Amino acid sequence: MVDGGAVSTDDANFTECFKTIGGTPYIMRLAASAGIGGLLFGYDTGVISGALLYIKEDFPEVNKKTWLQETIVAMAIAGAIVGAGTGGYLNDKIGRKWSLIIADTLFFIGAILMALSPAPWMIIIGRVIVGLGVGMASMTAPLYISETSPARIRGALVSTNGLLITGGQFLSYLINLGFTKVPGTWRWMLGVAAVPALVQFILMFTLPESPRWLYRKGRLSEAEEILGRIYAPEQVKEEMRALKESIDDELAIEGDMSEASMMTKVKTALGNKVVRRGLAAGVTVQVAQQCVGINTVMYYSPVIVQFAGIASNSTAMALSLITSGLNALGTIISMMFVDRKGRRKMMLMSMFGIVVCLVALGLVFREAAITAPKISLSDSTHFGMNNTCPLYTSASKPASWGCNQCLRTNRQCAFCASRVNFQVNPGACILATDDMKRECHGEERVYFAEGCPSKIGIFAVVLLGLYIIVYAPGMGTVPWIVNSEIYPLRYRGVGGGIAAVSNWCTNLIMSETFLTLTQAVGSSGTFLLYAFLSSIGFFFIFFLVPETKGLPIEEIEKMLEKGFKPSLCWWRNKEVNDQKPSDPPQV
Repeated sequence: MVDGGAVSTDDANFTECFKTIGGTPYIMRLAASAGIGGLLFGYDTGVISGALLYIKEDFPEVNKKTWLQETIVAMAIAGAIVGAGTGGYLNDKIGRKWSLIIADTLFFIGAILMALSPAPWMIIIGRVIVGLGVGMASMTAPLYISETSPARIRGALVSTNGLLITGGQFLSYLINLGFTKVPGTWRWMLGVAAVPALVQFILMFTLPESPRWLYRKGRLSEAEEILGRIYAPEQVKEEMRALKESIDDELAIEGDMSEASMMTKVKTALGNKVVRRGLAAGVTVQVAQQCVGINTVMYYSPVIVQFAGIASNSTAMALSLITSGLNALGTIISMMFVDRKGRRKMMLMSMFGIVVCLVALGLVFREAAITAPKISLSDSTHFGMNNTCPLYTSASKPASWGCNQCLRTNRQCAFCASRVNFQVNPGACILATDDMKRECHGEERVYFAEGCPSKIGIFAVVLLGLYIIVYAPGMGTVPWIVNSEIYPLRYRGVGGGIAAVSNWCTNLIMSETFLTLTQAVGSSGTFLLYAFLSSIGFFFIFFLVPETKGLPIEEIEKMLEKGFKPSLCWWRNKEVNDQKPSDPPQV
């Protein structure tokens, strides 16, 4: 039947999925058309990582002001927070189909605005508009797919939306790389998003509304007609009966809350002990997901690669493409194992691996800073005193300066040096201007403005890949699954909404502070700080988040009512879901 809820995505589910869509291609058309929203979500969150490198070249004020770079990145997240909240309201008011059409319109307008931007302020406006579309699509696309899919394959089809998000991020890196040599670079990178938005906009007019939404609005004949396209004729009557029962049960569960204001719903939810404990778990995993720094890695991946000493924009984006591909691969792994290994175990293992990788990254960046080339006074004055970094010439001990001290001058200065057999010699600390960059390259020297050259910089890139591999299967996807299961049905919308907002808000804070942190404490200090936050997240998950795999909603409520008590030997424990339903849950 066509209804909501968490669904398993095991091997049998995917096998059944291929059989079903083979016999009824219309189902795949529905899911694929709506899934473009997930692709756009991934593309618009990932494309800025490469575009930012070239925006800085076209607008000197962006290159000089770290806060402006952070704002360009983070405003899409701010828009997504508003879009997610608005999307929930519009889904109920005007339906899933028209909500997706509005999201596509926002995607299209935002992409065109950014592509035509004459100044950074217009890019920021475009990013806010795109963010509104991202927030709406993140709420609506999986809901539409879920409500237009047969129950037996719903889990597999909804899971493809998550895969399309990571696939969209991978596509954005690929397109970024393809436009590095094209005039207009970043304008094409940002503007390309208008194409799939326009395609989905047109397709959605050929698709029906969600039968579940239609039924709740009393449009029974329309709902039955759509079910007739999804199911065999002999199944339609049974599906209509099941849909009626499901919606009647839902309305009974909502009770007096159905017409209450959002504030009233939140107050009532927080007054319930079970919901509070569910929120403690749900909000914990959502905040922890962002505190490990994953979206700073995705948004600033090429910049981080440059921090490791890779000066070329195109090379930095090519290496970043690998991290995006690993993220998509990790999502597939999660789909295969989350219903076998359990949510709690996968998150704890993922967090442990994340801490190890972040500590290693911090140490590698520290060692890279120590072994970075020194500043040569003769090389610096070679370009003329007027072109030498003023902070270097006025320093009390200029002889102690290395490349890192030169670059940590709030983007006023850059490092220029000769290279012999891949060995970068001591070089000049010069003004970070386009003229000096051209003069440096004119003398066949290498120019560094983001990170210093280092023999061990490649290890940072390798560790970045390992970080993604341990993140994606656990903390990448499981927090969303936990939040679909941990709340009583009556409060699922409120609880999921609070947790989602906490995720976006934490994402905003992390993205808005990353470059400022690297300026203040360096790349090493930033990643070690993330390792510390991740360690805290590990312990919060250990003490607050129970295992929900395979447990019916009633059992989860009983477990939260009694209170969750973790065992120190969590990796050896028999899973909670291995119990018979009649057994009391192990807490």
